[in-house]
Amino acid sequence: MNLRTLLQASGIAPGLADPDISSLCHDSRLAKPGCLFFALPGAKSDGTQFIAQAVERGAAAVVAQYSVSGNDYPLVLVDNARAAMADISAEFYGHPDRDLKCVGITGTNGKTTTAYLVKHIFDSVGFHSGLIGTVKYIVAGEERPATHTTPESIDLQQMLAEIRDTGGRSVAMEVSSHALVQNRVRGMEFDAAIFTNLTQDHLDYHETMDSYFEAKALLFEALAVQKSKKGRAVVTSDDRFGQRLIDRISKKIKTVTFGQNVHAEFRASNIRQDLYGTRFALEARGKSYLVRTPLIGLFNVYNVLAALAASMTCGVELRRAIDAIADAPQVPGRLERVPSRRNFQVFVDYAHTDDALRNVLQTLREASPARLITVFGCGGDRDRAKRPLMAFAAESLADLAILTSDNPRSENPEDILKEMEKGLSHRNHEKIVDREQAIRRAIDLAGPGDIVLIAGKGHEKTQEFADSKVPFDDVAIAARAISDKTGGDF
Repeated sequence: MNLRTLLQASGIAPGLADPDISSLCHDSRLAKPGCLFFALPGAKSDGTQFIAQAVERGAAAVVAQYSVSGNDYPLVLVDNARAAMADISAEFYGHPDRDLKCVGITGTNGKTTTAYLVKHIFDSVGFHSGLIGTVKYIVAGEERPATHTTPESIDLQQMLAEIRDTGGRSVAMEVSSHALVQNRVRGMEFDAAIFTNLTQDHLDYHETMDSYFEAKALLFEALAVQKSKKGRAVVTSDDRFGQRLIDRISKKIKTVTFGQNVHAEFRASNIRQDLYGTRFALEARGKSYLVRTPLIGLFNVYNVLAALAASMTCGVELRRAIDAIADAPQVPGRLERVPSRRNFQVFVDYAHTDDALRNVLQTLREASPARLITVFGCGGDRDRAKRPLMAFAAESLADLAILTSDNPRSENPEDILKEMEKGLSHRNHEKIVDREQAIRRAIDLAGPGDIVLIAGKGHEKTQEFADSKVPFDDVAIAARAISDKTGGDF
């Protein structure tokens, strides 16, 4: 595709040069002959610093927000390089979202589980779905490691095109607040957009809850102006930010609500659960249904409601969706049970906000364990305000809270733990900086009827330090600790 045609179709004024473009890239290390290179601004580095490297590798042209001295290559100047990259990527790959049933999920908690549930429902009725999210990407039946919850627009559009071109009919994807602010899904059209909830997180980036909410709202503002699809919003009415969103968008787009309140269009009641599953009554569209799922926790009831509502808006018969939910898959690192034949139980969960940690602990507390022990930490270089809040939640609901490292990144782990301790009354906690030793301590202490929760990292397979990432898997380490404690017998 020649550059002039690509720019014109994307609504960008073409320059004088008109080279042929065979690929797109935003990483100069991946540049190759014929590619269009996007020099993106960044918090730590500026893409213009790598233009020379991209051109040396064969880049045919460059898109940037400003010119650099000594350029002897075709340069397209734009006001916003990320927005231009999204527009051009969609055009280059033929707008694959228009040929797929697309469900986007945003919110603080529940995005990953809801995306897994939507994919599972779609697959069960023959929609052959892809998955894009925090844990992994599933494209054309192939699992790929996730680099971002929502990838950069080039990578996203390429994956959507692969799903389409290999016979896929749908995609379930998480849409992060960072992705929305950074235009990664700009121009993409959704059949359904889900808002799960909003609690404190990412304030190191967004600074305030209002700013965080406005970032999430971008998905729904875009839904209202789609041209080729009449997208539907699926929003919890039990969350104050969800209600705020409903008030803003309900006159612009069709909005389906879910929750426990009597006005919710998808309403759950008579909820019953144990450590092996949940059942509840569903009232939807004037009919009653019994829903069963192996997932546990009230928060998962909300995830199930969201997935059912979104699937129905995409044309799935509700009864078939409910049948699919009955054998919903275990989501890695989301209240994941560590296999064991012992007289105590161990769970790993991604809970990394005070609200998520409180919800998971409350769910496990309702199982009436002899003792509830939790191991948790807080990530470095992230929202510091939530550190004492998470500690308070852990101490309030667990019989013993063991404070440890999560991903300290550039911060001193000891300093992070000191900030966490500010939320404690110093009643029932221990402090062990080394995360593996903390996990082993919790399992060594576990006795008959106890439950151990290892929170914070969930599915992650590495631990991040200032200058390195080291292999680290909570589930694997917990399994080894159980084996060591019990002489090799799980």
